[in-house]
Amino acid sequence: MASFKPTKIPVYPKLGEKVTQDTLYWKNYKAPVQIKEFGAVSNIDFSPVAPHNFAVTAFTRIHIYGPFSQEPVKTFSRFKDTAYCGRFRSDGQLLVAGCEDSVVRLFDVSGKVALRLFKGHSKAVHVTDFTSDRYQILTGSDDYTCRLWDIPNAVELTAYQEHTDYIRCGVTSKLNRDLFITGSYDHSLKMFDGRMEKSVMSMDHGQPVESLLLYPSEGLLVSAGGRYVKVWDLLKGGQPLVSLRNHHKTVTCLALGSNGQRLLSASLDRHVKVYSTTTYKVVHNFDYAASILSLALAPDDQSIVVGMTNSILSIKHKKSPEESKELTNQQRRRPSYRVFVKGKNYVPKQDDYLVSKPVKQHLAKYDKQLKKFNVSKALDQALVSWTRLKKPEVLVAVIKELDRRGTLKNALAGRDELWLSRLLNFLIGNLVDSRFAPVLVTPAEMILDIYYSVIGQSPVVDRQLIRLQELLEKELDYQRDLLEILGMLDTMFASSLPRKEVPCSGISRSNGLIQGEASTSRSQLPVT
Repeated sequence: MASFKPTKIPVYPKLGEKVTQDTLYWKNYKAPVQIKEFGAVSNIDFSPVAPHNFAVTAFTRIHIYGPFSQEPVKTFSRFKDTAYCGRFRSDGQLLVAGCEDSVVRLFDVSGKVALRLFKGHSKAVHVTDFTSDRYQILTGSDDYTCRLWDIPNAVELTAYQEHTDYIRCGVTSKLNRDLFITGSYDHSLKMFDGRMEKSVMSMDHGQPVESLLLYPSEGLLVSAGGRYVKVWDLLKGGQPLVSLRNHHKTVTCLALGSNGQRLLSASLDRHVKVYSTTTYKVVHNFDYAASILSLALAPDDQSIVVGMTNSILSIKHKKSPEESKELTNQQRRRPSYRVFVKGKNYVPKQDDYLVSKPVKQHLAKYDKQLKKFNVSKALDQALVSWTRLKKPEVLVAVIKELDRRGTLKNALAGRDELWLSRLLNFLIGNLVDSRFAPVLVTPAEMILDIYYSVIGQSPVVDRQLIRLQELLEKELDYQRDLLEILGMLDTMFASSLPRKEVPCSGISRSNGLIQGEASTSRSQLPVT
């Protein structure tokens, strides 16, 4: 007697995301290290010099962490109120930060006490940055003003009051010490030149501006506000280049990665989107547990640091090549015992007696019922919620097997309203799927044949049958449209192809006669 063969579940191609180089690149990070801070993490900034420590601004403190440390190597806590925007200078020696008490503080990274206090703003200072010459500081405040300060003399150089709402972001030029750009809740972006009395360029973002970013070439500016990320061409007078809307909530921060080849945006919707800077399409996506307020990348993308509203600092470190290789080796199947004893290339000799161990066959629940010829119970087991929703190919394979045996009609007959409703839901969800359609058309026809006489007795089943009819009509319309488009494309391709003449040897192109016949006919013409 032949042994029972389990139902063969075909492997269908997955319809999920494609595995691209970006997917492999951005997934090559270790599990995140999470650190609890004292409050919401409002800003993260990496030091430009090795070993690339990063400053984390949270509540009334600024912590400086090493590249792989889980404890702060330095803490600045001399703030009377909430601190904002801790930024390193380009040499990594000084750090500047704003505060809710309107005072701007300058710290030596190796010390504790503030080197300078800059007083002049009347409200909270949310924006601080160093100019490219290292001797001036840019600040932006809720008093609608932005100011330039001289570090050696601790005096204010210039003040601009052109915004009509809070200034919450700003960036200085790394190529020109006099240029800087600010963004405000009045929806505007303004470029200033420290040598001029007013702004030299203005742009309208259309939403309260939360973050600004300059490309390394400084020809392009990126602004984030509301659900929008916009790119501006500064070389064309601030002309809008691209407008992206891939987040569901306010975009809070921006960063550049892959040496300027990738743009990252983080939002209150708990997602970080990675864009290609050539096509501005999303190439990868990170998910986090809470709304994101700040984001920063270490040089060469060695670390991704994210600060969230729940006071959690999440740090992802890139795997080293050795760790990636080791993980790949662990995923491979380990060799069996006989490989260690005999070697993997061992071949049994003629006199060897081979002892085969019987392999116990483990059958799925639906296969156990099929083995007993309980076709109705087999279909019930395949129709359970988890299999129906997560692995539709299993139910499709069981239906195909029942149809092959000729018992599918018996398995579908005599069902109640609830069971029939579940099967119709499955058909509605998968009937137009090109992977399953050839198999599922048969049970759909059988259900209509079996239950035709009772249609109208159950409103639930009637509604599902109407949905199924509408779905099929819509799919037929799609197929007709596709055939029409295919015919149009065939005509276009045929007309666009160049026509080639195929020469035939011995035949004249003028009249189609063979060359010899043509000469003979000419010679036979009468001469007048």
